[in-house]
Amino acid sequence: MSAPRQAVEAVWRAESRRVLATLIRLLGDFERAEEALHDAFAAAAEQWPRDGVPANPRAWLVSAGRFKAIDGLRRRARHDASLAELADELDAASGDDMGDGGGLEDDRLRLIFTCCHPALSGDAQVALTLREVCGLTTEEIAHAFLIRPTAVAQRIVRAKARIREARLPYQVPPPEEMPERLETVLHTVYLVFNEGYSASSGAAVTRADLSGEAIRLGRLLLALLPDGEVMGILALMILHEARRAARTSDEGELVLLADQDRSLWNREAIAEGLALATRAMAGPPVGSYAIQAAIAAEHVRPASAQGTDWRRIAALYQLLSRADPSPVVELNRAVAEAMAEGPEVGLARIDAMLAGGALADYHLAHAARADLFRRLGRRAEARDAYRRALSLARQDPERRFLERRLREVEEQGTRE
Repeated sequence: MSAPRQAVEAVWRAESRRVLATLIRLLGDFERAEEALHDAFAAAAEQWPRDGVPANPRAWLVSAGRFKAIDGLRRRARHDASLAELADELDAASGDDMGDGGGLEDDRLRLIFTCCHPALSGDAQVALTLREVCGLTTEEIAHAFLIRPTAVAQRIVRAKARIREARLPYQVPPPEEMPERLETVLHTVYLVFNEGYSASSGAAVTRADLSGEAIRLGRLLLALLPDGEVMGILALMILHEARRAARTSDEGELVLLADQDRSLWNREAIAEGLALATRAMAGPPVGSYAIQAAIAAEHVRPASAQGTDWRRIAALYQLLSRADPSPVVELNRAVAEAMAEGPEVGLARIDAMLAGGALADYHLAHAARADLFRRLGRRAEARDAYRRALSLARQDPERRFLERRLREVEEQGTRE
């Protein structure tokens, strides 16, 4: 492969998402910008081997894409007069900052907020973000979420249509809207991370490609928007991801945090995550992602599981329950209190939640309850709780883990 050809491919990998974001701003339409992006790179593949790689490839591509889009509109204008008017408007619009100015990074931020607009469904936000911001193909997104490529394509088409029909603004939200809109963006990023860190179903516990994309998004967001909650979510994702190598055995079986080989943890990543978590908690204000990062930090600080400060973790969960109340937070708080004060305390909390209808179909609530029964020596109740958790679990390694625990409890009961 020739050097110019390699340069085109290298620029595609490094700059295509940036070029697309600017073209969307200049052309005002996702579809038109994507067509212009591909036309620009096709022109680069033809011209750069002949003329050499330009000094500023990104600006060259933005300019080429913009002019090719305008030329295309004018060619089609013979059948639709409105396209000629649109071409004139785009041509008259300022061509300043087409990839070589301070507005470039604003374009990337605009793209993230547009893809995560609250007018779009959660599934559409995730699919559109992975496609347009991260550059994943529909096939890659479908594979990651175990759905058909056609379903992904439909979500993306509907999302773009919604943006166009509702005339959703391609902009960073004004200050008064920023907290709510940022929360939506961070929620979308964390959905992507969670699907990669702990897949909702299937044969694998994790999908490194998805969690890696989420962390890349987090780093991009922090560079563009140095907010405490952005720092918190990035710290949280990095600290979780640092333990990836120890989360499963060589056979692909799930390994609980307390049993993980800490020598396999990525210490460089942990150091980065701890520093970010400390800064995020320095607030004010201190948001829910910063608190979650502080909890993750408490889990990775000690040299062994025995050194975990469960009282500190329980206190942080109490703080989190005020900042972002949810049944899952209360479940995690119950587990932390069980570790700090004894199984009976946690069991009482979980039983009260289940009696109230919260988390009745959440397998981890029943798994936590089973483990507390096991620690108390109440094996019949542990067996029933493990069976209930097993009936609800969808991930294969989790099911195998629960099956092992159930066998252990049943074998102990038989020996007694």
